[in-house]
Amino acid sequence: MAAVVVVAVGLVAGAVALVALLRAELTDDVRQAARARAEQVAAVIESGRGVPSLVVADRDEQFIQVLDADGDVVAASANVDELPALARPGGDGESRITTPLDEDEFLVVATVADAPDGQKTVLVGRALIAVAEATQIVTRLLLVGLPLLLLLAGAATWMAVGRALAPVAAIRTEVEAISSAQLHRRVPLPRGQDEIAGLAATMNRMLDRLEVAQKAQRRFISDASHELRSPVASIRQHAEVALAHPGRTTQEGLAATVLAEDLRIQHLVDDLLLLARADEHALRPDRRPVDVDDLVLDEARRLRTAATGLRISTAGVSPARLAADPQGLRRVLRNLGDNAARHARYRVAFDLAEEEGRIVLGVEDDGPGVPAVERERIFERFVRLDDARSRSVEEGGGSGLGLAIVAELVAAHGGAVTVSGSALGGARFEVSLPAREDLV
Repeated sequence: MAAVVVVAVGLVAGAVALVALLRAELTDDVRQAARARAEQVAAVIESGRGVPSLVVADRDEQFIQVLDADGDVVAASANVDELPALARPGGDGESRITTPLDEDEFLVVATVADAPDGQKTVLVGRALIAVAEATQIVTRLLLVGLPLLLLLAGAATWMAVGRALAPVAAIRTEVEAISSAQLHRRVPLPRGQDEIAGLAATMNRMLDRLEVAQKAQRRFISDASHELRSPVASIRQHAEVALAHPGRTTQEGLAATVLAEDLRIQHLVDDLLLLARADEHALRPDRRPVDVDDLVLDEARRLRTAATGLRISTAGVSPARLAADPQGLRRVLRNLGDNAARHARYRVAFDLAEEEGRIVLGVEDDGPGVPAVERERIFERFVRLDDARSRSVEEGGGSGLGLAIVAELVAAHGGAVTVSGSALGGARFEVSLPAREDLV
């Protein structure tokens, strides 16, 4: 309807302009013809040969009169003979009148001629009936044609818009049928490369992301439930044994077991909350000037105390300072240190240096290493590799969240973490952080 209204307004404006222009052009043709005839008669009078024969081609549509200086008729065409002056032209030498010849309007043109016996005025009148008839015909044609044209335009617009929006209806129907349990479904892709096809492709890519996110969420919930089930089951087992056989356990032993498993649950919940904040883009490091080398040396001292039998090397640590969240960096160092100590045979090494405007931290061990095909997947959540790098928690293994937390914290600082082979024979984890930060 809006398209038809817009087209109608344009067509009506065009039709009015067309009729007005046609009327103006035809009237000008009549004027030019009358003026030419009047100038022809005036030229003869001015030559001194008197008034020429005033003959008109159509007695009902033309007349000629010659007036003297007093306005009296001195000569006229046969159809207006013996009639007084039919017009008194204005300052522009033109007027419109109704004559006894016809009820239709006449256009009268006046031309002054300087004759030897005094000034004469030549009046030539021509009927405007042809102008009126032509404009009426065109107006009737427009009154009939414009509604038909509007109907055709409306029908064509309706069909075109209907065909264009048909894929939208199909997309809407499919989207309404997609539920959280049917994210594998996709909206139909219309032919062509127009905006609707682009919309359908964008929606399918969105559904791809939602499906991947849903699978990851389900896997995350399953893995988290599995990790929480183990300490809960351990606490329940020790409590049931203590109740069934009070003499086989002591209060201190039960309390120590419950405390250890509770701390394990607390650490897992803290890790899950941190990752949840990362998913919501809520990890905002509290940046302040940090001596990174001091944090590295503190972590090395902790490992020397906790991991007996391992050689902890800090020979490659150089002074480095940047604006960062000290708690976040401590968490990164602790997770990388625990991971290296868990898989090392005899040696763990830390190194720290500034390279081309970036602080590069390396943590490596002489353990079994990480296969090349697993080096990206290892930073996913709840991922523990097989064989030597997948011991259970009871044997010193992790929950599979430590490296994922490292990746999120490093990314929040604008850095990146990678894993590669180590010169010691195991794995080397390398953290790269931008060093050009404002220090206060």
